[in-house]
Amino acid sequence: MTSADFTPLPGSLRAELASAETVGPADPAERITVTVLLRRRADLDRELVTGPETVSPEELTARYGASDEDVRQAREALESAGLTVEEVHAGSRRMTVTGSAETLGTAFGASLTRVRSTGPFGGDPVEHLARSGELRVPSSLSDVIVAVLGLDTRPQARAQFRLHDAPAAAHAYSPEQLGTIYGFPSDMDGTGQTLAIIELGGGFRQSDVDTFFRGLKIPSPTIRAVEVDGAKNAPTGDPSSADGEVLLDIEVAGALAPKATQLVYFAPNTDRGFLDAVSTAVHATPTPAAVSISWGQSEDQWTAQARAAMDQVFTDAAALGVTVCVASGDNGSGDGQNDGKAHVDFPAASPHALACGGTRLEAGPDGKITSETVWNEPSGGATGGGVSDAFPVPPFQASAGIPARAGGGTGRGVPDVAGNADPATGYQILVDGKRSVVGGTSAVAPLWAALICRLAQAANRGFGLIHTRLYQGVQAGKPQQGFRDITSGGNGAYSAGPGWDACTGLGTPDATALLHTLTGK
Repeated sequence: MTSADFTPLPGSLRAELASAETVGPADPAERITVTVLLRRRADLDRELVTGPETVSPEELTARYGASDEDVRQAREALESAGLTVEEVHAGSRRMTVTGSAETLGTAFGASLTRVRSTGPFGGDPVEHLARSGELRVPSSLSDVIVAVLGLDTRPQARAQFRLHDAPAAAHAYSPEQLGTIYGFPSDMDGTGQTLAIIELGGGFRQSDVDTFFRGLKIPSPTIRAVEVDGAKNAPTGDPSSADGEVLLDIEVAGALAPKATQLVYFAPNTDRGFLDAVSTAVHATPTPAAVSISWGQSEDQWTAQARAAMDQVFTDAAALGVTVCVASGDNGSGDGQNDGKAHVDFPAASPHALACGGTRLEAGPDGKITSETVWNEPSGGATGGGVSDAFPVPPFQASAGIPARAGGGTGRGVPDVAGNADPATGYQILVDGKRSVVGGTSAVAPLWAALICRLAQAANRGFGLIHTRLYQGVQAGKPQQGFRDITSGGNGAYSAGPGWDACTGLGTPDATALLHTLTGK
């Protein structure tokens, strides 16, 4: 094939990793696996995304999955380039493709380098493959291939949790207490529901889980680890590692929806691993009521193709009746970037994800809230939130009063909802045998996922893009039914106020009122 036989892949432009230390060119013989995402056979009906109608996985595959002809063409072109198609999942439109670094580089126009860069938890640098510039695909597949992920294996996301330095000094709550404070319906426990959790590192020991729930005097939930792209449940023994995230998610979700079955998906921390984990969870049988994601990164640190691919998975989720709950970040309106500008975290920025912001919560012994403000501690992080650069204002936010982006322009407002996240008023959990107090918007995603499991149990159905119901009738500057409006505090570039704001969204849950709004009960 000549250069004229190839077409640039839209959205694949990858900036050079300026802070990385170059180790050398990739070994030409190194075996690499990538995910190739194909187009839908037909555009997804908007009514399926906004609900309340949903489809089964089989219907989604037949009506909107990859077509047999697209799969045939892609397989033929990739195999003729010397690559191996290992697996095809028509419903999620993913092809798993392997080849040597040299063959893959030639096929997709990528020059692969091995580098060292800062890991998601700091400490020792992580060695990985990197690329820069655009990818290319055969011109015959220019309309067929949506994304090629996995050639660059840099860590894509960070966990959005924070350990309290002095747990004994924290005014902390058990997850069960927070369920009471937020009015979770006591006659619902998640029975019959599946709750999927996405993890990009770390692991858990069943003994820790059993000890934690024994302390709460409730049975341990049913939990199963699912391996994606070769990643495993691999606890490190260090609570400040990804183990802290994994146990926080499991224990918060399990305490608040104890009868829901938890499937914990472990995947590599790459754009490919992240996408494959979410897609595998969304397309699983039985279909989960909710997916909890406590990992993310500033949206401009993703390629446009990876953002678009993940957003398409979230639209699949909506059509299947799955609600995806995502932490909005722990680094205020700057989202950990050093350019002095406002940024929002992705995948929370997707309009098809329920973005979860954070508060500082104080409640009395009777469970009554005495104070709840925006989480923002100079030495302990702050809730993420703001206005997206990548996604326009979605219809459900049209009358919510989304402000202009700091720096100008309009976009999707983040977050949608909120919950307790300040480590100083954090969550009492057990990690690697050590009792800890943890905060961060990481805790808010499983809290909301557990609430959605309870509500789905009451409604006897999933909610999918629950936003259309939560924002129904929303007016700028006015509290929304089903929420406790947070009006005090800020996260840097944005301040809380009446109604929706870019710190806490619509507010924290009044779960009893939400139950009535969503189910009439």
